[in-house]
Amino acid sequence: MHIYEGILTVTPAGQGVLLGGAVLTAAGTAVGLCKIDDERIPQVAVLSAAFFVISSIHVPLAGTSEHLLLTGLMGLVLGWAAFPAVLVALLLQTVFFGFGGWVTLGVNTLNMALPAVVCHYLFRRAVRHGNETTILAVGFAAGAASVPMSATLTAGSLWIAGNQFRAIGVVVAVLHLPLGVVEGLITASVVLFLRKVRPELLNAP
Repeated sequence: MHIYEGILTVTPAGQGVLLGGAVLTAAGTAVGLCKIDDERIPQVAVLSAAFFVISSIHVPLAGTSEHLLLTGLMGLVLGWAAFPAVLVALLLQTVFFGFGGWVTLGVNTLNMALPAVVCHYLFRRAVRHGNETTILAVGFAAGAASVPMSATLTAGSLWIAGNQFRAIGVVVAVLHLPLGVVEGLITASVVLFLRKVRPELLNAP
């Protein structure tokens, strides 16, 4: 899901996407930081580390890459704090592995963190109060939905950047759809586990 360095800088529209992504990521990160208290810092750190590890295993794909995200899970646990968590993980990936890039850090963070926030508002209430079957279904939905949302944002970034990137954007969006099923299964199992052993992480009784 990373957009590589130099892809969007070749067109004025692409440069606008980079600027817009940086501004929106800065705003989302500011909101996320305001919502993190001392007790939640370990949660943010653990999920940021999990995101760092799992999204480091990726397959290059025509100017971007395909990999698991766990952003649905991050949204359910962290809400807006997913923005700083994703930003730190992507920053470390850029420093250590050269994934993405400094210029694309803002738009890449936006494309992965915004779906986490959307999943937070769509599914958090059901995870807090649902029975086991509901929790599994909602956990799957959160994980499965986060991937196509991120793929759509990434494809949209490429689409806006210029005609030469539009075919790539369509390919990115389509090829990430099966990944959503895998992400959904992982998220459902983790959410059910947390609901049983650490319900406070989900603000559940």
